[in-house]
Amino acid sequence: MIKLFKSFLVLSVFLVITQISNAQPKQGKDAFEIALPSLSGDTLKLSSLKGKVVLLDFWASWCGPCRSANKDIGKLYSKFKDKGFEVFSVSLDDNISAWEKAVKKDKITWQQVNENGGWSAATARQWYIEALPTTFLIDKDGKLLAMDLSEKQLEKALKDLL
Repeated sequence: MIKLFKSFLVLSVFLVITQISNAQPKQGKDAFEIALPSLSGDTLKLSSLKGKVVLLDFWASWCGPCRSANKDIGKLYSKFKDKGFEVFSVSLDDNISAWEKAVKKDKITWQQVNENGGWSAATARQWYIEALPTTFLIDKDGKLLAMDLSEKQLEKALKDLL
């Protein structure tokens, strides 16, 4: 009986540690690095944006709410990009052509990268993405400030930070 209890305890601790390690990054912690190909095929790194306030945006061309959010992000990007704001969007599209068409149709001018594989993509798993769109606001030092802010909340945060 004691041996069974010890085995159960070890398994429970293992499961808790696994869940903690798989959780989304926490407020105040460093953002996980992302290095993925852009539309032109160049590798873009999230860390290259240190010194700017960054909105990390996970989306896909087939996601209706993502496409709507692109319009709102575009307004804020135009308003704050010259003040030190950048957007780094990660597409989880498997269909590269659909991603390219969505970027053109939505008139996206900020940084775009893709990692096909959808929910199983390594970056989606690392950031523990369970829904699209999902956004993270990252400060100039690369620390996570907030997640999934509304357009009004994001605008206020940008005014305060920039």
